[in-house]
Amino acid sequence: MTDTYIALDLETTGLSPSAERILEIGAVKVVHGQVKETYATLVNPGRKIGERIEALTGITDEMALGGMDTGKAVRELVEFCGDFPLLGHNILFDYGFIKQNALNLGLSIDCEGIDTLKIARTLLPDLEHRSLEALCVYYKIRQENAHRALSDAMNAMELYGCMREQFPDSPEEIFKPVPLIYKAKKQGAITPAQKGYLNDLIKYHKITLEMSVDSLTKNEASRIIDRIILEYGRIQR
Repeated sequence: MTDTYIALDLETTGLSPSAERILEIGAVKVVHGQVKETYATLVNPGRKIGERIEALTGITDEMALGGMDTGKAVRELVEFCGDFPLLGHNILFDYGFIKQNALNLGLSIDCEGIDTLKIARTLLPDLEHRSLEALCVYYKIRQENAHRALSDAMNAMELYGCMREQFPDSPEEIFKPVPLIYKAKKQGAITPAQKGYLNDLIKYHKITLEMSVDSLTKNEASRIIDRIILEYGRIQR
């Protein structure tokens, strides 16, 4: 029986780990079935939050501005998780963001995971909806702050316990952690030359960029520079 793990949930600015940013982290350290410690922080994504994400999570730009630097938050989370397996609802999504950001920081992280969504699909095939919210309603798990990271991590932990309790005779393999595989490519930070030229373009064309220049990757900076030149033209000396 797997009763020691990290229940994890992230809120993000979008779906792609290589193009979007972490917005909030919530993690619960469970040891022998008991909650021992939690980790939770807002993360400053360095960009404006889309209306859909704000409506879904309730996290505003003002809240995010007070969040932790992404690098610091990811380093702390990696240390918090140690070599524990990760548990979450569609855990590969969350792991992809952690893996991508850890790789960018030069950190090594390879985890096993328990996916409550995969378990629900196996054990509850007749349910019409198997989102975390729907399953919490099904099992009467209280949802105080849906789509907030720590609350969703706690709910995934409770959901795992409910399914184990309802299906005690199911094969143990269904509930065991498996290796999480996410292929990520390291993204370099914006270069000093790119930063200088981009700031010059922004100033020259009087553009308001809805993201922090310092937070950009090399590829992001290149795409933004190309877009500005295409739309506004080059700097005329």
